Amino acid sequence: MSTSIRPQSDPRAPALADQVVLVTGGARGLGLSLTEAFLREGAKVVVNYRTSREAAEELEAANPGRVVAIQADVRDRGQVDALLARGSEALGAPVSTVVNNALVDFAFNGDARPHAHEIGYDALSAQFAGSVQGALNVIQAALPGFERLGSGRVVNVGTNLFQNPVVPYHDYTAAKAALLSLTRTFAADLGPRGITVNMVSGGLLRTTDASAATPEAVFDAIAASTPLRSVTTPAEFADAVLFFAAPWSRAVTGQNLVVDGGLVKD
Repeated sequence: MSTSIRPQSDPRAPALADQVVLVTGGARGLGLSLTEAFLREGAKVVVNYRTSREAAEELEAANPGRVVAIQADVRDRGQVDALLARGSEALGAPVSTVVNNALVDFAFNGDARPHAHEIGYDALSAQFAGSVQGALNVIQAALPGFERLGSGRVVNVGTNLFQNPVVPYHDYTAAKAALLSLTRTFAADLGPRGITVNMVSGGLLRTTDASAATPEAVFDAIAASTPLRSVTTPAEFADAVLFFAAPWSRAVTGQNLVVDGGLVKD
C-alpha cells in the first residue's frame, strides 16, 4: 500500500514591493510605524482604523495610490469582510500580508491598572475580543485572497509581558498569551496552504500613544536591564515585522520573535 503526500502551496510570499498589506490600527502609535515601514519598502497598505479617521485619511492623502484608509471594528466579522474586499479592490490586488496590531481601548498606565483583587472578567473579555476575536476575523477574511495568491503571511503583534510581567496588566497579557496559542495552532493548520503565521512581541515601546502615560523612570529602568541599554522604539519593532512578511521568512512559521533589546529570552 502506497501513501502520497498532498502537494503544498508554494510558501514564498511576493517581494515586499509587490505586496498589498493590511495593518489593523495602522494610523497611529505602533500601527503608524508599521504602515511607514511597509511603505518605505514599496508595499501598498490598507490602513484600518476604528476612531482615528483624521490620521488615517492624512496617510491616504500623502500616499495616493499606495494607501487606502478604511474604517472597521475588527471585532465585527461583517465589517472585516468589507474591509478586505474594499482594500483589495482599491489597491488592485488581494491582500497578501495581514498584521494584527489593533489594540482596543487599552492604555499602558501601571498606576491606574486594576490589581488582581479587583479586576473583573469583563476587562479580560474586552481584551480577548480585540486581540483574539479581532485576529480571528481578519485571518479568516483574508483566506480567500491568500488562496488566489497561493501564499499568505499573518503577523500577530504580541508582548513579552507573559514571560516577564514587570507590570501585571492582567487583561492585556492574558489576551496576548491566547493570541500566541492561536498563532501556533493556525500555523499548523494553514501551513499546507502556503500560509505562515507568526508573532512579533515587544516590551514597552518608547513611545506610542498606548505607552504615553508610562513614567520616564519606568522606561529608564527597563533600558538599564537590557543588553542594548535601550528601550525598543516602534520603528525598530516594525523592522522586525517586515521579516515575517517578506520571502526571506518562507520557512518560518508558528514562531514568536521577542523584540525588546534582549530583555527577555523566549
